[in-house]
Amino acid sequence: MAEGEITNNSSKEGVNENKNNKSCINGTDKTSEKKASMKDRETFCCLLQPGNADSSPDYIGIRRFLLARKAESSSYRRLDWRCKGKGYVAYRNYMRRPRKWEKLQTPSRSSTPGNSGLWNSRSGSFSHLFEAESLNSSKDQRSGSVASTNRSSSLSDSDRPRQRGVEPAYSFVGMHCIFDQCKAAVLKFGHMSSDLLAYGTSDGTLVVCSVSDPPSVLKQLNGHSKDVTDFDFSSNNQYIASSSKDKTVRVWELSKGLCIRIIYEVSPQLCIRFHPVNNNFLSVGNANKEITVFNFSTGRIITKSNFDSEVTSMDHDHTGQLIFCGDAQGCIYSASMESRTGALSRSHRYKSGNKLKCPVATVQYRSFSLMTKGPVLLTCTQDGSLSFFSINLESQGYLTLRCSLKLTSRIHTIRASFCPLLSHDKGEYIVAGSEDTHVNFYDLTRPKHTCVNKLQGHGFPVIGVAWNHGENFLASSDLYGVVIVWKRAKTK
Repeated sequence: MAEGEITNNSSKEGVNENKNNKSCINGTDKTSEKKASMKDRETFCCLLQPGNADSSPDYIGIRRFLLARKAESSSYRRLDWRCKGKGYVAYRNYMRRPRKWEKLQTPSRSSTPGNSGLWNSRSGSFSHLFEAESLNSSKDQRSGSVASTNRSSSLSDSDRPRQRGVEPAYSFVGMHCIFDQCKAAVLKFGHMSSDLLAYGTSDGTLVVCSVSDPPSVLKQLNGHSKDVTDFDFSSNNQYIASSSKDKTVRVWELSKGLCIRIIYEVSPQLCIRFHPVNNNFLSVGNANKEITVFNFSTGRIITKSNFDSEVTSMDHDHTGQLIFCGDAQGCIYSASMESRTGALSRSHRYKSGNKLKCPVATVQYRSFSLMTKGPVLLTCTQDGSLSFFSINLESQGYLTLRCSLKLTSRIHTIRASFCPLLSHDKGEYIVAGSEDTHVNFYDLTRPKHTCVNKLQGHGFPVIGVAWNHGENFLASSDLYGVVIVWKRAKTK
């Protein structure tokens, strides 16, 4: 009987333990069950979305599933790292660590004022896994403990050595939203707007979206019969001007979604810009080797300026007194423009020493650079050449090449863009699409290891990139119409 009593008591204790375990599981997994149900609901909605006309069932069923899950699958795991002062780069390096990585750690070169302004050289084949994540980080990204730093508190910010780990400023928490209604050719955010996004398509449609929660398509502007080659927002985002290979320029009123002006030309229109001061002026580059300035209110031509080849890209300076444009032979031009009359005259031409004549895909102006302490210009050609120029405004936009980067040659026209400025670093960071389906970030001032970060999620060559005004969203488009909006991680 004593033995029976013992077994009965043990069985009771086992029952109590099972009850406690069940209560603990029910208590701790309520939030996880809710998150799982939300994930399943979103995945189910993603699978029901219609696909492109030329997409296969595998693309619809599998590719969309991966795109929808990629941004959220590891976000909860990364959140714990971010709460401890470490971002996505530390998480990625930890997940990619080699075996016996603790024995492979190599001490970095000591920080001295004489090394300021230089990239710290690191020895060892796995040294890139242990790069410091930021200048302000005091955490060790290889473990959960606090790492002591050897930096001297008496050094100023300008005397501190430059770190290779600049990725935290350009690290992303994942995908914010995805648009794939049609094949996108070029995309831009609105002026001084953080959530207004538009992209032109290869079938002549201009799609206007909002990336705020919840993301949505606001307007579909139909009118062009061929590819939309370029478009631009007016300074108040009230109008959109678009150019197309159908030899027309159209001006759209965004609030009504109507075309209010159609200008017919004799050649395909390749690039277009509103004047930053006088929004009545439209500058249009075409395949007839000229830039035409229109008054879009009347549709009348104000002036024309001839160039040596097709004008493929352009951009204004912040005052509207200069236009920078690139042609199909790889030349960069500076032209003076009268803000009141719209009169245009050529000033300078920069001709690269490259024997291969490739079209200029990107011409982008920035009013200030940390490296030059003045205005700069970024150009990107189809052969993969990124060039960074300083601009002399006093001599009507004279260009001086400061640095360049040669990437692999491209078959498609792939665009690039400046990255947001970093106050703690003097590099020049560029984001560009790539035919390897990645969105790549480069530092033009590095002689080696210029690629500082990559975003993976597209399944086809990435041809367009654009930042919003708040610089917390980056949009990228690929060759087959998927537009991904990436959410940038917050930095201190």
